[in-house]
Amino acid sequence: MGVIAWALVGFLGAAVIGIWWFAYQLLRQQGRILLRIDELEARLAEPSPADGRPRGLPVATPAPLFRLPDLSGSIVRLEDYLGKRVLLVHWDPQCGYCQRIAPDIGMLQEGLSKRRTELLLLSYGDPERNRALAEEHGFRCPILLQADGNVVEAFATLGTPAAYLLDDKGRIAKPLAFGSEQVAALAREAAGRRARLETERPLAESRLERTGIRAGSPAPTFELPDVHGRKVSLEDYRGRRVLIVFSDPDCGPCDAVMPDLAHFHRTYRDDAPDLILVSRGGFEANRRKSAEHGIEFPLVVQPGWTLSKKYGIFATPVAFLVDEKGLIARDVARGGPEIMRLAHEGLVARKEAPVA
Repeated sequence: MGVIAWALVGFLGAAVIGIWWFAYQLLRQQGRILLRIDELEARLAEPSPADGRPRGLPVATPAPLFRLPDLSGSIVRLEDYLGKRVLLVHWDPQCGYCQRIAPDIGMLQEGLSKRRTELLLLSYGDPERNRALAEEHGFRCPILLQADGNVVEAFATLGTPAAYLLDDKGRIAKPLAFGSEQVAALAREAAGRRARLETERPLAESRLERTGIRAGSPAPTFELPDVHGRKVSLEDYRGRRVLIVFSDPDCGPCDAVMPDLAHFHRTYRDDAPDLILVSRGGFEANRRKSAEHGIEFPLVVQPGWTLSKKYGIFATPVAFLVDEKGLIARDVARGGPEIMRLAHEGLVARKEAPVA
Protein backbone atom coordinates (compact mmCIF):
# COMPACT_ATOMS: atom_id res chain seq x y z
CA MET A 1 0.00 0.00 0.00
CA GLY A 2 2.82 2.42 0.76
CA VAL A 3 4.29 2.03 -2.70
CA ILE A 4 0.93 2.57 -4.37
CA ALA A 5 0.26 5.67 -2.24
CA TRP A 6 3.62 7.19 -3.13
CA ALA A 7 3.03 6.47 -6.84
CA LEU A 8 -0.39 8.14 -6.67
CA VAL A 9 1.10 11.20 -4.96
CA GLY A 10 3.81 11.41 -7.66
CA PHE A 11 1.27 11.14 -10.42
CA LEU A 12 -0.93 13.85 -8.91
CA GLY A 13 2.09 16.10 -8.42
CA ALA A 14 3.18 15.69 -12.03
CA ALA A 15 -0.35 16.44 -13.18
CA VAL A 16 -0.50 19.62 -11.10
CA ILE A 17 2.88 20.76 -12.47
CA GLY A 18 1.74 20.04 -16.05
CA ILE A 19 -1.50 21.95 -15.56
CA TRP A 20 0.42 24.87 -14.03
CA TRP A 21 2.91 24.93 -16.94
CA PHE A 22 0.10 24.83 -19.51
CA ALA A 23 -1.72 27.68 -17.76
CA TYR A 24 1.50 29.72 -17.61
CA GLN A 25 2.14 29.31 -21.33
CA LEU A 26 -1.47 30.16 -22.12
CA LEU A 27 -1.30 33.34 -20.07
CA ARG A 28 2.05 34.24 -21.62
CA GLN A 29 0.67 33.82 -25.15
CA GLN A 30 -2.46 35.73 -24.25
CA GLY A 31 -0.28 38.54 -22.91
CA ARG A 32 1.55 38.75 -26.23
CA ILE A 33 -1.74 38.86 -28.09
CA LEU A 34 -3.00 41.59 -25.80
CA LEU A 35 0.17 43.61 -26.31
CA ARG A 36 -0.19 43.31 -30.07
CA ILE A 37 -3.84 44.31 -29.88
CA ASP A 38 -2.86 47.33 -27.76
CA GLU A 39 -0.20 48.29 -30.33
CA LEU A 40 -2.65 47.95 -33.21
CA GLU A 41 -5.26 50.00 -31.38
CA ALA A 42 -2.66 52.68 -30.70
CA ARG A 43 -1.80 52.85 -34.41
CA LEU A 44 -5.44 53.01 -35.40
CA ALA A 45 -5.98 55.78 -32.88
CA GLU A 46 -3.38 57.99 -34.61
CA PRO A 47 -4.89 60.67 -36.82
CA SER A 48 -4.77 59.79 -40.55
CA PRO A 49 -3.63 62.27 -43.18
CA ALA A 50 -6.53 64.24 -44.58
CA ASP A 51 -5.88 62.97 -48.10
CA GLY A 52 -5.63 59.33 -47.04
CA ARG A 53 -2.15 58.91 -48.51
CA PRO A 54 0.51 56.69 -46.90
CA ARG A 55 2.19 58.19 -43.86
CA GLY A 56 5.73 57.13 -44.72
CA LEU A 57 8.88 57.05 -42.60
CA PRO A 58 9.33 59.86 -40.06
CA VAL A 59 11.58 62.76 -40.98
CA ALA A 60 15.09 62.65 -39.40
CA THR A 61 15.08 58.85 -39.03
CA PRO A 62 17.73 56.79 -40.88
CA ALA A 63 16.57 55.32 -44.17
CA PRO A 64 16.65 51.50 -44.20
CA LEU A 65 19.78 50.26 -45.97
CA PHE A 66 19.66 48.12 -49.08
CA ARG A 67 21.85 46.31 -51.61
CA LEU A 68 20.53 46.01 -55.18
CA PRO A 69 21.98 45.25 -58.61
CA ASP A 70 22.10 47.94 -61.28
CA LEU A 71 21.36 47.24 -64.95
CA SER A 72 24.85 45.83 -65.47
CA GLY A 73 24.57 43.52 -62.46
CA SER A 74 26.91 45.50 -60.18
CA ILE A 75 25.76 45.73 -56.56
CA VAL A 76 24.93 49.22 -55.29
CA ARG A 77 24.53 49.99 -51.58
CA LEU A 78 22.71 52.96 -50.11
CA GLU A 79 25.65 53.65 -47.78
CA ASP A 80 27.83 54.25 -50.86
CA TYR A 81 26.13 57.64 -51.12
CA LEU A 82 26.79 58.93 -47.61
CA GLY A 83 28.04 62.51 -47.84
CA LYS A 84 25.53 63.40 -50.57
CA ARG A 85 21.82 63.99 -50.67
CA VAL A 86 19.88 61.20 -52.38
CA LEU A 87 16.53 61.30 -54.13
CA LEU A 88 15.18 57.74 -53.89
CA VAL A 89 12.36 57.10 -56.36
CA HIS A 90 10.24 53.93 -56.31
CA TRP A 91 9.81 53.32 -60.04
CA ASP A 92 8.38 50.97 -62.66
CA PRO A 93 8.84 51.37 -66.43
CA GLN A 94 5.35 49.96 -66.96
CA CYS A 95 3.73 52.43 -64.54
CA GLY A 96 1.69 55.02 -66.45
CA TYR A 97 2.18 57.62 -63.71
CA CYS A 98 5.96 57.06 -63.84
CA GLN A 99 5.91 57.52 -67.61
CA ARG A 100 3.91 60.70 -67.14
CA ILE A 101 6.62 62.41 -65.07
CA ALA A 102 9.65 60.78 -66.74
CA PRO A 103 10.33 63.83 -69.01
CA ASP A 104 10.31 66.15 -65.98
CA ILE A 105 12.60 63.87 -63.95
CA GLY A 106 14.99 63.53 -66.88
CA MET A 107 15.33 67.28 -67.33
CA LEU A 108 15.87 67.89 -63.60
CA GLN A 109 19.03 65.77 -63.46
CA GLU A 110 21.37 68.68 -64.15
CA GLY A 111 19.83 70.72 -61.33
CA LEU A 112 20.04 67.75 -58.96
CA SER A 113 23.70 67.25 -59.79
CA LYS A 114 24.51 70.91 -59.17
CA ARG A 115 22.99 70.56 -55.70
CA ARG A 116 25.02 67.41 -54.95
CA THR A 117 21.91 65.25 -55.01
CA GLU A 118 22.10 61.74 -56.45
CA LEU A 119 19.04 60.36 -58.21
CA LEU A 120 18.44 56.63 -57.68
CA LEU A 121 15.57 54.84 -59.40
CA LEU A 122 14.53 51.67 -57.55
CA SER A 123 12.77 49.89 -60.36
CA TYR A 124 11.20 46.60 -61.44
CA GLY A 125 11.21 44.48 -64.57
CA ASP A 126 14.01 43.37 -66.86
CA PRO A 127 17.15 45.41 -67.67
CA GLU A 128 16.22 45.93 -71.34
CA ARG A 129 12.91 47.60 -70.60
CA ASN A 130 14.60 49.87 -68.06
CA ARG A 131 17.41 50.69 -70.49
CA ALA A 132 14.84 51.69 -73.11
CA LEU A 133 13.16 54.06 -70.66
CA ALA A 134 16.54 55.52 -69.62
CA GLU A 135 17.51 56.06 -73.23
CA GLU A 136 14.22 57.71 -74.12
CA HIS A 137 14.34 60.24 -71.29
CA GLY A 138 18.10 60.68 -70.98
CA PHE A 139 18.40 59.16 -67.51
CA ARG A 140 22.06 59.12 -66.45
CA CYS A 141 21.35 57.93 -62.92
CA PRO A 142 21.72 54.39 -61.53
CA ILE A 143 18.64 52.24 -62.07
CA LEU A 144 18.50 49.47 -59.47
CA LEU A 145 16.35 46.39 -59.90
CA GLN A 146 14.13 45.02 -57.16
CA ALA A 147 13.23 41.37 -57.58
CA ASP A 148 9.89 39.98 -56.43
CA GLY A 149 10.14 39.48 -52.67
CA ASN A 150 13.20 41.77 -52.41
CA VAL A 151 11.50 45.16 -52.30
CA VAL A 152 13.40 47.91 -50.49
CA GLU A 153 12.01 48.21 -46.97
CA ALA A 154 11.27 51.93 -47.28
CA PHE A 155 8.81 51.20 -50.12
CA ALA A 156 7.64 47.70 -49.12
CA THR A 157 3.97 48.67 -48.80
CA LEU A 158 3.90 51.42 -51.43
CA GLY A 159 3.06 51.58 -55.11
CA THR A 160 4.82 53.59 -57.79
CA PRO A 161 5.85 56.32 -58.10
CA ALA A 162 6.90 57.28 -54.57
CA ALA A 163 10.01 59.05 -53.31
CA TYR A 164 12.08 60.10 -50.31
CA LEU A 165 14.74 62.79 -50.16
CA LEU A 166 17.64 61.79 -47.90
CA ASP A 167 20.18 64.15 -46.35
CA ASP A 168 23.95 63.64 -46.53
CA LYS A 169 23.82 61.38 -43.46
CA GLY A 170 21.27 59.00 -44.97
CA ARG A 171 18.33 60.32 -42.96
CA ILE A 172 14.83 61.12 -44.23
CA ALA A 173 14.94 64.83 -45.07
CA LYS A 174 11.40 65.36 -46.35
CA PRO A 175 8.07 63.56 -45.83
CA LEU A 176 7.18 60.79 -48.24
CA ALA A 177 6.14 61.94 -51.71
CA PHE A 178 3.49 59.62 -53.13
CA GLY A 179 2.00 59.78 -56.62
CA SER A 180 3.18 61.55 -59.75
CA GLU A 181 2.40 65.11 -58.65
CA GLN A 182 4.11 64.83 -55.25
CA VAL A 183 7.15 62.99 -56.64
CA ALA A 184 7.61 65.58 -59.41
CA ALA A 185 7.25 68.39 -56.86
CA LEU A 186 9.85 66.82 -54.55
CA ALA A 187 12.25 66.38 -57.47
CA ARG A 188 11.81 70.02 -58.49
CA GLU A 189 12.45 71.16 -54.92
CA ALA A 190 15.55 68.97 -54.63
CA ALA A 191 16.85 70.41 -57.93
CA GLY A 192 16.36 73.97 -56.67
CA ARG A 193 13.47 74.75 -58.98
CA ARG A 194 10.52 76.83 -57.90
CA ALA A 195 7.38 75.07 -56.78
CA ARG A 196 4.80 74.62 -59.54
CA LEU A 197 1.74 76.81 -59.30
CA GLU A 198 -1.62 75.12 -58.84
CA THR A 199 -2.70 76.34 -62.29
CA GLU A 200 0.53 75.22 -64.00
CA ARG A 201 0.46 71.82 -65.66
CA PRO A 202 3.44 69.45 -65.69
CA LEU A 203 5.84 69.93 -68.58
CA ALA A 204 4.77 66.65 -70.15
CA GLU A 205 1.19 67.96 -70.30
CA SER A 206 1.95 71.47 -71.56
CA ARG A 207 3.63 70.79 -74.90
CA LEU A 208 1.20 72.83 -76.98
CA GLU A 209 1.64 75.89 -74.75
CA ARG A 210 5.28 76.33 -75.88
CA THR A 211 5.52 78.41 -79.06
CA GLY A 212 9.16 77.89 -80.07
CA ILE A 213 12.00 80.37 -80.34
CA ARG A 214 11.29 83.25 -82.71
CA ALA A 215 12.69 84.11 -86.13
CA GLY A 216 15.92 86.08 -85.85
CA SER A 217 17.07 84.21 -82.73
CA PRO A 218 20.37 82.29 -82.81
CA ALA A 219 19.69 78.60 -83.40
CA PRO A 220 20.80 76.60 -80.32
CA THR A 221 23.78 74.47 -81.26
CA PHE A 222 23.97 70.76 -80.52
CA GLU A 223 26.02 67.65 -81.03
CA LEU A 224 24.02 64.43 -80.99
CA PRO A 225 24.58 60.83 -82.12
CA ASP A 226 22.76 59.59 -85.19
CA VAL A 227 21.20 56.14 -85.44
CA HIS A 228 24.50 54.75 -86.75
CA GLY A 229 26.52 56.10 -83.83
CA ARG A 230 28.09 59.05 -85.67
CA LYS A 231 28.17 62.49 -84.04
CA VAL A 232 26.25 65.25 -85.84
CA SER A 233 26.93 68.88 -84.90
CA LEU A 234 24.99 71.92 -86.07
CA GLU A 235 28.28 73.84 -86.15
CA ASP A 236 29.38 71.67 -89.06
CA TYR A 237 26.58 73.22 -91.16
CA ARG A 238 27.54 76.87 -90.58
CA GLY A 239 27.29 78.79 -93.87
CA ARG A 240 24.49 76.55 -95.18
CA ARG A 241 20.74 76.49 -94.74
CA VAL A 242 19.49 73.69 -92.49
CA LEU A 243 15.96 72.42 -91.89
CA ILE A 244 15.77 70.88 -88.40
CA VAL A 245 12.73 68.64 -87.97
CA PHE A 246 11.69 67.35 -84.53
CA SER A 247 10.05 63.93 -84.58
CA ASP A 248 9.11 60.91 -82.48
CA PRO A 249 8.97 57.23 -83.56
CA ASP A 250 5.55 56.85 -81.88
CA CYS A 251 4.06 59.98 -83.49
CA GLY A 252 1.52 59.30 -86.27
CA PRO A 253 1.80 62.73 -87.97
CA CYS A 254 5.60 62.30 -87.91
CA ASP A 255 5.23 59.01 -89.79
CA ALA A 256 3.01 60.76 -92.33
CA VAL A 257 5.55 63.46 -93.20
CA MET A 258 8.60 61.15 -93.30
CA PRO A 259 8.04 59.89 -96.89
CA ASP A 260 7.57 63.49 -98.08
CA LEU A 261 10.85 64.57 -96.47
CA ALA A 262 12.69 61.57 -97.89
CA HIS A 263 11.30 62.28 -101.40
CA PHE A 264 12.10 66.00 -101.10
CA HIS A 265 15.69 65.22 -100.14
CA ARG A 266 16.19 62.76 -103.01
CA THR A 267 14.59 65.10 -105.56
CA TYR A 268 16.28 68.38 -104.60
CA ARG A 269 19.43 67.02 -102.96
CA ASP A 270 21.77 69.64 -104.46
CA ASP A 271 19.47 72.65 -104.07
CA ALA A 272 17.56 71.77 -100.91
CA PRO A 273 18.52 72.94 -97.44
CA ASP A 274 20.39 70.32 -95.47
CA LEU A 275 18.01 68.18 -93.41
CA ILE A 276 18.53 67.00 -89.83
CA LEU A 277 15.83 64.92 -88.18
CA VAL A 278 15.89 65.12 -84.36
CA SER A 279 13.96 62.30 -82.73
CA ARG A 280 13.19 60.97 -79.28
CA GLY A 281 13.00 57.39 -78.05
CA GLY A 282 15.42 54.53 -78.44
CA PHE A 283 18.07 54.09 -81.12
CA GLU A 284 16.66 50.79 -82.37
CA ALA A 285 13.15 52.19 -82.88
CA ASN A 286 14.54 55.19 -84.77
CA ARG A 287 16.86 52.98 -86.81
CA ARG A 288 13.83 50.99 -87.96
CA LYS A 289 11.97 54.20 -88.87
CA SER A 290 14.97 55.45 -90.85
CA ALA A 291 15.11 52.21 -92.88
CA GLU A 292 11.33 52.04 -93.29
CA HIS A 293 11.12 55.51 -94.87
CA GLY A 294 14.44 55.44 -96.73
CA ILE A 295 15.90 58.36 -94.79
CA GLU A 296 19.27 59.33 -96.31
CA PHE A 297 19.91 62.44 -94.20
CA PRO A 298 21.04 62.44 -90.54
CA LEU A 299 18.52 61.15 -87.99
CA VAL A 300 19.85 62.03 -84.53
CA VAL A 301 18.43 61.08 -81.15
CA GLN A 302 17.98 63.57 -78.32
CA PRO A 303 17.79 62.40 -74.68
CA GLY A 304 14.21 63.03 -73.60
CA TRP A 305 13.24 66.61 -74.56
CA THR A 306 16.67 68.17 -73.98
CA LEU A 307 17.09 69.81 -77.41
CA SER A 308 13.36 70.50 -77.78
CA LYS A 309 13.61 72.50 -74.55
CA LYS A 310 16.37 74.68 -76.05
CA TYR A 311 14.20 75.33 -79.10
CA GLY A 312 11.27 76.16 -76.82
CA ILE A 313 8.71 73.64 -78.06
CA PHE A 314 7.51 70.23 -76.84
CA ALA A 315 5.49 68.99 -79.80
CA THR A 316 6.12 66.79 -82.84
CA PRO A 317 6.38 67.09 -85.78
CA VAL A 318 7.70 70.65 -85.92
CA ALA A 319 10.56 72.26 -87.86
CA PHE A 320 12.89 75.25 -87.81
CA LEU A 321 14.74 76.67 -90.82
CA VAL A 322 18.21 77.92 -89.89
CA ASP A 323 19.92 80.36 -92.26
CA GLU A 324 23.57 80.59 -93.31
CA LYS A 325 24.41 82.77 -90.31
CA GLY A 326 23.00 80.30 -87.82
CA LEU A 327 19.83 82.30 -87.16
CA ILE A 328 16.24 81.03 -87.11
CA ALA A 329 14.89 82.14 -90.52
CA ARG A 330 11.17 81.62 -89.83
CA ASP A 331 8.94 80.94 -86.85
CA VAL A 332 8.32 77.26 -86.11
CA ALA A 333 6.41 75.17 -88.65
CA ARG A 334 3.88 72.81 -87.08
CA GLY A 335 2.63 69.63 -88.73
CA GLY A 336 3.42 68.01 -92.07
CA PRO A 337 1.98 70.62 -94.50
CA GLU A 338 3.70 73.57 -92.78
CA ILE A 339 6.98 71.65 -92.57
CA MET A 340 6.95 70.89 -96.30
CA ARG A 341 6.12 74.52 -97.15
CA LEU A 342 9.08 75.60 -95.04
CA ALA A 343 11.30 73.04 -96.79
CA HIS A 344 10.35 74.43 -100.21
CA GLU A 345 10.87 77.96 -98.95
CA GLY A 346 14.40 76.96 -97.99
CA LEU A 347 14.83 75.46 -101.44
CA VAL A 348 13.78 78.71 -103.19
CA ALA A 349 15.98 80.83 -100.92
CA ARG A 350 18.95 78.57 -101.56
CA LYS A 351 18.46 78.72 -105.35
CA GLU A 352 18.25 82.51 -105.25
CA ALA A 353 21.20 82.97 -102.89
CA PRO A 354 24.21 84.58 -104.62
CA VAL A 355 27.08 82.27 -105.37
CA ALA A 356 30.03 82.94 -103.06
